[in-house]
Amino acid sequence: MKCNNCGFENKDTAKFCTRCGKPVDAPKEESENNSKFKIIILCLIGIIVILALSFGFMLYNNGMASSPSNGQADSASPTSYESQQSTSSSAQQSKDWVLIGSYSGSGSGSQSVSIPAGQIRIKLSAFPIKNYATNHLYVRGSNGESAGVDWGSNSAVATRSDSLTYTSSSPQTFTIDYYETVSWQVDIYMYK
Repeated sequence: MKCNNCGFENKDTAKFCTRCGKPVDAPKEESENNSKFKIIILCLIGIIVILALSFGFMLYNNGMASSPSNGQADSASPTSYESQQSTSSSAQQSKDWVLIGSYSGSGSGSQSVSIPAGQIRIKLSAFPIKNYATNHLYVRGSNGESAGVDWGSNSAVATRSDSLTYTSSSPQTFTIDYYETVSWQVDIYMYK
């Protein structure tokens, strides 16, 4: 077999040139058979990958249909007129708590947030700098709804949480008031 690099004539079984050490090409027929075999193997691998992805997608969709949205275990149906209506219609979609706003920070301060009308759930949690009598995270609404956490001077320095749920036919403004916190979080959900 002739070397394409230096032209030296090698044995037919040689894979490398004995003069220059470069790879010696296999006969064309054997090379074509190898190419066809590689194409068949690549096609089979592609088919297997497509089947595996399709199977995984089906499992994922079936799992999402049977579990609540947002990974929430507490997505209980609210007691409102809408939830008491008949759900026998196959065209009606089920409702769930959907995150519509998330606020977080640290230190001391306050801020106002506007919340749309509807059935609303507010979850809050905070971690204090120290256990002062005045450490707190409060959420107060223009509709009179409120929730909050605070620590007394004898309280353990630990994360505390609270929540509230209300229904309103008009948008509300809530004030988030926080004092001496390492971190705080307020998540707002709407039932839709």
